[in-house]
Amino acid sequence: MLTEFGKILIFIILAIVFVIITLFINKLIRPNRPTFEKQKVYECGENPEGSPWVKFNIRFYVVALIFLIFDVEVVLLFPWALTYKEFGVYGFLVGIIFLIILGLGMAYEWRKGDLEWARPEPKPPKLDEILKPEKQN
Repeated sequence: MLTEFGKILIFIILAIVFVIITLFINKLIRPNRPTFEKQKVYECGENPEGSPWVKFNIRFYVVALIFLIFDVEVVLLFPWALTYKEFGVYGFLVGIIFLIILGLGMAYEWRKGDLEWARPEPKPPKLDEILKPEKQN
């Protein structure tokens, strides 16, 4: 008699064996005709130019992470919108608190300037402005 974990283990083993067998059969029957064009790195149809070690602006990653964070949080609003009436006032208040926290996070990111694509260059204070004596009247 197998336990539930035993059934899961057998399923995982069968899945791994299936993938290995499929890849092996694919290697046997596929045509192998390498050409110069096929060996080149695929760049969405464009010919690759320059070094692949180009430094990307960190803004791409920051914007992507902010999008993912808020996108996942907004997805959580759908189940709440469908079921908040079942939980009464408590369910409604929990959802409103969630929306307030989400709004505060968005306001923080906006205020910080992370939602702007081109951030203004910071102006460091100049030493002569700091050491300049104030005008005496």
